[in-house]
Amino acid sequence: MSALFHDNPLFLLFAVAALGFMLGRVKVFGVSVGVAAVLFVGLAASAFDPALQLPEVVQQLGLVLFVYTLGLSSGPGFFAAFRRRGARDAGFAAGAVSLGAIVVVALHFILKLDAATTVGAFAGGLTNTPALAEAVQQIRHRSGSATVAAAPVVAYSVAYPGGVLGVIAAMALMRRRFRREGRPSLAPEAHERGGLIAGTIEIEARGAGQALGPLREKEAWPVVFTRLRRDGRLSLTEDGTVLREGDVLGLVGHPEDIQRVQEALGRASDAHLELDRSVLDYRRIFVSNPEVVAVPMKDLPLGERFGAVVTRVRRGDLDLLPDPEAHLELGDRVRVVAPRTKLDEVSRYFGDSYRALAEVDVLSFGLGIALGLLLGQTVIELPGGGASFRLGIAGGPLVVGLILGRLGRSGAFTWALPYGANLTLRQFGMVLFLAGVGTRAGDAFARSLRDGAALKPLLAGACVTCTVAFTTLWVGH
Repeated sequence: MSALFHDNPLFLLFAVAALGFMLGRVKVFGVSVGVAAVLFVGLAASAFDPALQLPEVVQQLGLVLFVYTLGLSSGPGFFAAFRRRGARDAGFAAGAVSLGAIVVVALHFILKLDAATTVGAFAGGLTNTPALAEAVQQIRHRSGSATVAAAPVVAYSVAYPGGVLGVIAAMALMRRRFRREGRPSLAPEAHERGGLIAGTIEIEARGAGQALGPLREKEAWPVVFTRLRRDGRLSLTEDGTVLREGDVLGLVGHPEDIQRVQEALGRASDAHLELDRSVLDYRRIFVSNPEVVAVPMKDLPLGERFGAVVTRVRRGDLDLLPDPEAHLELGDRVRVVAPRTKLDEVSRYFGDSYRALAEVDVLSFGLGIALGLLLGQTVIELPGGGASFRLGIAGGPLVVGLILGRLGRSGAFTWALPYGANLTLRQFGMVLFLAGVGTRAGDAFARSLRDGAALKPLLAGACVTCTVAFTTLWVGH
């Protein structure tokens, strides 16, 4: 059997991936390790037979796919995080990671750990696989030794389970403490907003005489006004629509936001305007046309060209309100209200092709990765001279992915990937990377367990996890 795996690297790769996914779904005390189980299966395979190693190009390909697609999907949110409240949240996250770095550096000297093991314990304690990937590449580049590059993988593997369990334990303990002090619970349902719903308002005197667009901006209502019934006639709302007493107004938003608008303009109505589809109708449409991607929604000519309005955006498993400044992504499903005669035209405008969403623009995708690899090989000189570094095959594609994800499009090139394709490529890349590094570090992992060397990275990872988890929960809450 060992000879079969040794002679067929592809068979070894997919066997490790399949067994890892199977074990990753097993829950122990309600906890599973997910895709990280692929790493542990790879470690076990090469610990059993050190000759069972996947070619290095497997982990390199997986790493590039993972970080580039991660950058593409995170680009818009990454740069938006530096505006308004996002800057505070980004600073808080950076502070939490910096705290973990300070703790692990201190333990590096206290426990007399080597640098590679220290980095691996840090990544494992925070369950940060991209950090491990960058560490492996940088250490391999600088040392040229596969043995040295295996050290962070071993430390990560030892510290990872503690990183998962430590956060869960911290949440349980802090929840009990806050409950005793009468403070809000840490349970997610305590602050979870309701899903998007359709509401109807009958306008009363206090709401009459006001234009919808200026009123929504003034009150900062996060809702979308959709239909208006006046004197028995149904029409779409516009920003310039001036409300009259007795109007029936349809809107979409979260329940609590709809209630605020109802209290300000009138009272809740039992009318269901969305059920009247004689003149206006609605349809969910796939966004597959690259021309509408990376364009602020306020600049899409829906009202002028079709007399239509987008009421919801379905992205992955979430229903989102359309933000005038937000951009649509390939793979989104938009719910559009429009005159019945215009719906087919609106569908063609957005694309509405599920088949197109399954296709990847190989030209844009390959060019983006090539630019990332080129950036990764560029030597960057530090101020003062005498020191330089490279971003490597992890940092280069990640940085380029973030930038291209923010741009969305550049002329004829559409950098964004359909949502489903991005998730698939990212997961496949992660599997390749974990299987590759696992099968190349199993022998070192087995030796660390036999001679007790795994205890120090285990302790270091636990200290990082507990310090960051408790501090983050306390300060953030």
